[in-house]
Parts: sequence; structure tokens; C-alpha cells
Amino acid sequence: MKLFIIGLGSNIGEREQIIMQAIALIGERIGTVEAQSSMYQTQAEGFESDNLFVNAVITVRSTLEPHEVLSRTHQIELDLGCSTHRNADGTYCDRSLDIDLIACDDIVCCDETLTLPHPRMHVRNFVLDPLCEIAPQWIHPTLHRTATQLREEIK
Repeated sequence: MKLFIIGLGSNIGEREQIIMQAIALIGERIGTVEAQSSMYQTQAEGFESDNLFVNAVITVRSTLEPHEVLSRTHQIELDLGCSTHRNADGTYCDRSLDIDLIACDDIVCCDETLTLPHPRMHVRNFVLDPLCEIAPQWIHPTLHRTATQLREEIK
């Protein structure tokens, strides 16, 4: 069984409710949700928005391979009404749901569809704060620092 770290965010609609629905579907379609952080309100990063994000991180045990988990999270986004994360020009936009595969065990992967661990997770408070709540001693497989150490480095 692999341990996946998954980040969730929403900045439009019933944000908390959408995240809770996504977590329930992840439990049904991907594996056992072992831990769930609190929900954190954060400013949008990478684009301007008047809408605050609600973010959370969960850990999930699954027998699935990372690419299959990615495919299933994309389907959950679609099923819950989020069809895009970017504008036509490629910039980020407001969205009802964003599910990111942050890490899977100590797997390092970089191909056209998936990069593990997530390439920007170590510089994002909206990932590190909730991750530190549920897995402060998790060790980044390429940076060789705990989630807590990574969070301290960007403060």
C-alpha cells in the first residue's frame, strides 16, 4: 500500500463543502483517507483574485499507481463541476476545486503528465501548513528535509 499526500483547494462556491465532497470521493475511488488537516484560508498564489482559497491536505493509503490516482483525481474534479484551472492564455483562474497529487511514498517521477513530488510544494504555505498539521515528519524524497523544516525555510 502506497501513502499519497493530496492537496485540495477551492476559492469559489461552497468551498468547504466542495472539499469535503472531494475527500469523500477520494475515499470511495482511491483509497483509505488516513489523515485530514484542518481547512486553511489563503490568498490566491500565481494570479489575482478577490476570492480567498480554502485549502486542506490529506493522506491516503492506496494500492493504485500514481498515474491512476492522478487520473481519478482529475475525474473527481470534473464530477464536482471544475473543468479548468487556467484561462485561455494559460494563467491560473478562480476554481471550485483543485486537487493536487503532492507526493507518493518516496517516489520521484517526472514525465509529461505527472511530477512527484509536486514541483512547487516546498515553497507553498498553503501546502506546507496543513501538511505539517498531519505529517510534520514527512521527508521530501529529493530535498531530504521534513515538512516542518521546509515550512521554516520559507517563513
